[in-house]
Amino acid sequence: MGSTGAGLHVPAPAHCDTDRSSQPHPARGTILDQTTELEGFFRDTERRAFRIAEIATGNREDALDILQDAMFKLVEKYADRNREEWGPLFHTILQSRIKDWYRRNTVRNRFRSWFGSNPGDDDDKDPVQTAADPGGRTPEQLVETGQDMAALESAIRKLPLRQQQAFMLRTFEEMDVATTAKVMACSEGSVKTHYSRAIHTLRDQLGD
Repeated sequence: MGSTGAGLHVPAPAHCDTDRSSQPHPARGTILDQTTELEGFFRDTERRAFRIAEIATGNREDALDILQDAMFKLVEKYADRNREEWGPLFHTILQSRIKDWYRRNTVRNRFRSWFGSNPGDDDDKDPVQTAADPGGRTPEQLVETGQDMAALESAIRKLPLRQQQAFMLRTFEEMDVATTAKVMACSEGSVKTHYSRAIHTLRDQLGD
């Protein structure tokens, strides 16, 4: 894989025996098939997943760390699942890592505010629900020029995280409501609400 230009690679399944001096392993063919399938899966999803993480964090290196961690976790825990299961599982892991990143940065920002210029911050707010810079990338059909892309990305970054997740998973990843709900760990009704609010906000800012 090289679509992000970061030299990312597919980690081998945890049960893969790298000792080539041993007797031929009866499951080696299956392991090689799994690795090939994983390589294909990550080639198909890496670029979009990287953009989701990059816009979420605003930092290329953090985005690469999140993406690599999500890839390793998928291989470690779910390499033996069917390929059609990998998409929802991978995005569940990816969104979980993004939320973790937001929580860590919220803690850092609170420490800064205690010693800085923001003594009035509301500590009771849920950082996941109120985060202003969740990640994603615009659907191709909504963007015709680089200027449009920049404007839409800027508007997306201002959405609360849950609205951003619902919008990106439904529109960019083309997941149905039920799958999106599983990835976001919420009800289908919540997905519809977050998605509707995101659409209305983006239309208000960008027009139809």
